[in-house]
Amino acid sequence: MLRASVTDRLQDTSDDVILLQVAQGNERAMELCITKYGPLVWSIAKRHVQDHSSIEDVVQETFTDLWKSARRYNPDIATESTFVGLLARRRAIDYARRESRRPKLEPLPETESFLEPALESSAALRCQNEDVRSALKKLPEETRHIFALHFDKGMTHPEIVEQTGLPLGTVKTRLRRGLIDLRNTLRRLDSGQPSIPAT
Repeated sequence: MLRASVTDRLQDTSDDVILLQVAQGNERAMELCITKYGPLVWSIAKRHVQDHSSIEDVVQETFTDLWKSARRYNPDIATESTFVGLLARRRAIDYARRESRRPKLEPLPETESFLEPALESSAALRCQNEDVRSALKKLPEETRHIFALHFDKGMTHPEIVEQTGLPLGTVKTRLRRGLIDLRNTLRRLDSGQPSIPAT
């Protein structure tokens, strides 16, 4: 009888019972939680980070944290929306601080046009297919795997996240660093200098 009562209340998302069910590992409750509080988390994230992909990262981190920490929720102390809002604000501030400490890298062109400027250089003009393959082999295995998914299979960043289980930020970072390493190698083919891995 008690279980049936809780299940019935769960269908009414106006009651503060969703997090209590999330704390018990109820995946249906987690889906309802994302549906109900997604707009709230998004709006809070948008106050602290600017670009769309970073907002998505904050939202993902918030609900991942919520799934793990829902047991801390106490309906006698705060409403669900307050609990979720405070957690989202904490995640957004933490994310913004991490980004502010990260060194700024030289912007890269879109991947589709990445090789166009290089092809105009004398180094790239003399570069044979085997040189490109050799440069790719110098990349870390995990980066080559993401390259294959992105360039060979044409997968988008979110699709790579779904395929590999990696965070979106990790996928973007590995692609970016891999492109920088590849560009450095191509630029140094003529001079014979060793390529310097991106940091």
